[in-house]
Amino acid sequence: MDVNDAGTQVPGQFATGSQYIRIADPGLPAYEDRYEDEADELPTYRPTVGCIIPAYNEAETIAGVLDSLLQQTRLPDSIHVIVNNTSDDSVEIASHYAGPHKRMTPTGEQETEIYVHDIGRNPDKKVGALNYGYSLVETMDFLLGVDGDTTPEPDAVQHLVDEISSDDRIGGISAIYSIDDSALDGPAAKFLIAGQRAQFAAFNMQNLLKGRNMAVLGGQFSIFSTQALRDVLEDSHQRTPWVNDSEVEDSLLSLQIKSAGYLTKISARARAHVGGMTTLRSLDAQQVKWNFGAIDLMWPGQRGDTRGQPFHPNLRLRWFEHMSMVINITTRVMFVLLLAGSLDIDAFVFSPWWLIPPLAAVWLNLRVARSMEFAHRRDYLFALLVVPAESYMVIRMGHFIRAWAKFFSRQQTDNWAAQAKAERGKGVAWLYPFVAFVFVFVVSAAIWLQLPIGLRSDVLAVCWPILGVITVLQTAWMVLKAMRRYRGFKA
Repeated sequence: MDVNDAGTQVPGQFATGSQYIRIADPGLPAYEDRYEDEADELPTYRPTVGCIIPAYNEAETIAGVLDSLLQQTRLPDSIHVIVNNTSDDSVEIASHYAGPHKRMTPTGEQETEIYVHDIGRNPDKKVGALNYGYSLVETMDFLLGVDGDTTPEPDAVQHLVDEISSDDRIGGISAIYSIDDSALDGPAAKFLIAGQRAQFAAFNMQNLLKGRNMAVLGGQFSIFSTQALRDVLEDSHQRTPWVNDSEVEDSLLSLQIKSAGYLTKISARARAHVGGMTTLRSLDAQQVKWNFGAIDLMWPGQRGDTRGQPFHPNLRLRWFEHMSMVINITTRVMFVLLLAGSLDIDAFVFSPWWLIPPLAAVWLNLRVARSMEFAHRRDYLFALLVVPAESYMVIRMGHFIRAWAKFFSRQQTDNWAAQAKAERGKGVAWLYPFVAFVFVFVVSAAIWLQLPIGLRSDVLAVCWPILGVITVLQTAWMVLKAMRRYRGFKA
C-alpha cells in the first residue's frame, strides 16, 4: 500500500524501507473468469410437477395419453393414473406403464415414475379421483391435470411450466385445446367433430385476445400452482380443491382461484388434443352438462351449496355467450316463421340484401378456420358451405334450450351419469329440443291460419322490420369480429 501526503496508504503500492513498490490492483474483473465456470455449475432450482390422470373407462385411450406424456421435452416428476368406477381394462393397460421411466431430452436425461391407483367404486366420480390425486402431489410445486383421453403436443408440459413459473400471480394455466379428428367413421361423426373444432377454436381465440385471461381452466390439460390450491382451501373452507357442488367442477375451482387473488390464464403455446363427441346423443349430454353448470354459477342466489356469482369477472364471457345464443335463436325462429307466413299469403319478395348476413357468417367462420394451428380441408369446408355451420348452430341452440329448461325445472339430475349413459348410446333426451321446435312451428301455424288475412299482413309488416334491425346489428357484430387482428395467436 502507498502512503499519500496525508499519511494514508493508497491501494496499489506498499512500502519497504524507504522504497515504494507499485503493484497492480486486480479488481473484480480479474476474478470473473475464475468463478464464471463455477457459477455455471451451481444447481438451478427445477420446480416439481405432479401429474394426475382421472380415468373412467379409458381403455381405448389411456395408452396414448401415457405415451404422449413420456415423449414430453419436460417430463413430469411423477404421473398418477387414478382409475375409478371403471368397468373396462383401464387398470390392466395402464399397469403396463407402471414404474420408473428415463428419457433423453434436449436438456439432458430426465426421469419420471408412473403409478396406477385403482380406487374402485367412488361416489364422487371424477371429483373424487382428482382430490385423491391432489393428496398424492400436494407437496410439489405444480399439479398437472390431464384427462384420460387427452394427448398433448411434445412441448406442452415445458411451455406450461415455463409460463406458470414466470409469474407468481398465476394460479393456473390451461392449454389451447383442439378436438382430435383422427380415426373418424362416417359423415355424421366428421360433421360433429368439425363443428366442435370450430367451437373450441373460437372460444380459444376469444380468451387469447382478452389478455389470455381464461374463465375456465379445463380439466383436459391444465397446470395449477399447489400454493394457489392451498389458498383456495383456506378461503373457501374446503378440505379438497374440487367439490361436487357444481356440475362443472373445473369452472367452480377457476372462480375460486380468481377470488383468491390469482390469475387464470390460457397458454400462448402449449397445445393438447382432446377427445370429441361423435354422436348427437353424446354431444348433447356433454354440452347440456357444461351449459347447466355455467348457469348454476351465473344465476344469482344460492342453489344447494353453490352460491351464484353473476358479477364474477370469470363469468362475463359466459353471460355474453348466453346472450349471443338468445339472439341467434330469436333471429332464426323469427326468420323461419315470417318466411312461412309470407309464402302463405304470397307476400314473399326476395332481396339481395339478405345475402349479406350469411356472407358475413362465412367470412367469420373462415377467420376461425384460419386461426387453427392444425386446420385442414374439412375445417375450411365446414366454414365455406354455410349449411354445416348453420346446422351445428341449430344443434347448439337445442343444447342451450335444454340446459335452461332443466335449470328452471329444478330437476335433480346427475348430469355426469347422463353423459356416461349417452356415450354408451342410451337415452333420448337429445331429441327433445327438435321436438320442441316442431311443436312451436305447428302451434304457430295453427294460430296463424286462424287470423284474418288483413291481420296476417299487419303482423308481417311489423315483424319483418324488427327482424331486420336485429339482423343488421348482429351482422355488424360479426363483421367487427371478423376484422379483429389475431396478433399472431393461433387457436
